[in-house]
Amino acid sequence: MSVELDPPELGFQRPFTHEVTQSLRLQNPSNDPIAFKVKTTAPKQYCVRPNSGKIDAGRVVEVQVLLQAMREDPPPDARCRDKFLVQTVTLSQDSDASNIPAIWQNIEKVSKSSIQERKIRVVFLPADGSGITPSQRPPQEAHTGDEAPPAYGSPAPSFGSPGPEAVTPMNRSTDNKARMESTGTHSAIPNNQSTTSAAVSNVAQAVPTSGEDLRAQLADAKATISRLTQQAEEQGLRQRKTDAVNQDSRERITTGTTGMGIQQQPADGVPVQIVAALCLLSFLFAYFLF
Repeated sequence: MSVELDPPELGFQRPFTHEVTQSLRLQNPSNDPIAFKVKTTAPKQYCVRPNSGKIDAGRVVEVQVLLQAMREDPPPDARCRDKFLVQTVTLSQDSDASNIPAIWQNIEKVSKSSIQERKIRVVFLPADGSGITPSQRPPQEAHTGDEAPPAYGSPAPSFGSPGPEAVTPMNRSTDNKARMESTGTHSAIPNNQSTTSAAVSNVAQAVPTSGEDLRAQLADAKATISRLTQQAEEQGLRQRKTDAVNQDSRERITTGTTGMGIQQQPADGVPVQIVAALCLLSFLFAYFLF
């Protein structure tokens, strides 16, 4: 036998700009203890305490459901589509109630068909309390084959003020659309940031990331310096040789010398050629006469 719920629907009274709490009573009409777990289609919007536990035979457990504060109230004619799902399963008398999460994990693996479910709708009530109360509303209509079943999630077990992302349930699609438009506007800005990021990435890749890379780059730098130094020395040596040759050539031109040797100016007196010719003539004259 499934658990009995009171009220059959959860009605939250406006305004919703602050936290609103509603009580849900779970009664176990059977003769065996049961384990329960509460889920919702909007787990970020609600807090439930306790969101799971054990109910002994014939006992009642009161669950506090808190609707977190919204940035603004939804329109008066807005229809809340949030739902809650209460799951129950029968336990044996010797079940360990101190580890309910482990019990649920085991049941969902080996005996999922034994889980019974009850769905609860959420309605928004006016601030003055007028209108139809949850107990006066007709029971929730069954889902048709064309409507996809809602996705339920476990709400937070602790109460607390919501963060800035808490939005009106009926305006979630509008809020998402605004985010998409804002994203599109930002994407139209020139991609200066992407260019800067690419430059930073290139610089980061040029920086050595290990000791081996650093040593290799240091060795390459030393080899480059040595090669440049040697080239500079060779160029200086060639320049010095060229300057020496040019200086020697200028000195030779100035002093009247050539590369075959130095031509000395003739000394004062009879030239050597004339002396040789006279010697030859003297020899011939003596040979023929004597």
